[in-house]
Amino acid sequence: MKKNGARMEFESFPVRKVGDYTVTAISDGYLTASLDLLLNVDRHEASALQRRGGLNDQSPMHINSYLVRGGGRTVLVDAGAGGIKQWGGRMASCLPRAGVRASEIDTILLTHAHPDHVGGLLDDSGRAAFPNAELVVHEREVAFWEDDSNLAHANDRARGNFQIARRALDAYGGGLRALRGGEVLPGISAIPLPGHTDGHTGYLIGSQSESVFFWGDTVHFPAVQVTRPDASVALDNDPVRAAETRSQVFEMVSAERMTVAGPHLTDRGFARVERLGGDYWITYEG
Repeated sequence: MKKNGARMEFESFPVRKVGDYTVTAISDGYLTASLDLLLNVDRHEASALQRRGGLNDQSPMHINSYLVRGGGRTVLVDAGAGGIKQWGGRMASCLPRAGVRASEIDTILLTHAHPDHVGGLLDDSGRAAFPNAELVVHEREVAFWEDDSNLAHANDRARGNFQIARRALDAYGGGLRALRGGEVLPGISAIPLPGHTDGHTGYLIGSQSESVFFWGDTVHFPAVQVTRPDASVALDNDPVRAAETRSQVFEMVSAERMTVAGPHLTDRGFARVERLGGDYWITYEG
């Protein structure tokens, strides 16, 4: 945010207008992730697809969250990593530059509870970073992370993820709303996208061509997985189901010409997926 005389100018971020809502892509920064996480695709093919997308094997993975304003609501879709594991951490400074204080966020729509989506829910003292927000998350997601038997069978890395998820969910206590699907706010619907996690959820604003679909971690490596939807990642709870869900999502968004928004798209924030012949292609907007 810049002061220019008596007038305040806010930084420019990628924005889409959908009905009564304005959707702004907010970058939390980056994390590092290897192509070795990919399953069911040859590493050389994955590298070639990355290069075709203007990336390389060492390209960092972007972390986006989305600010949704309209109808008297100020909503955040995912909260970024918040600097946890030295990932991201830009959200706290980016939101004010987009003209919003953390205290103004009234709802957080969570796609799932992995660290790069919930780390930003907490401040440096471990308290809720958005003290006036209701946290909306699928009931199966909450059940998974709160299940002690799941924790007992987790490896060291996953055990750390359980601790992060539990701290984030607990911080919102009575402000947590568990859902199954359907409309969560006027004009915004939750769509279950199982596979990556048990309660992985997308959110749709609008319908058909005038829409934005927040698809969460449907893809981690867009340049690879849009062309090869059968390629899941080792982070998926159920890689086979994640691939099935991904194919269904690509069919839906390409047929309906939906704008998609995802944490691991580029910092341009928005894209479309088109089907050309037998393959899907991603085109970034803005």
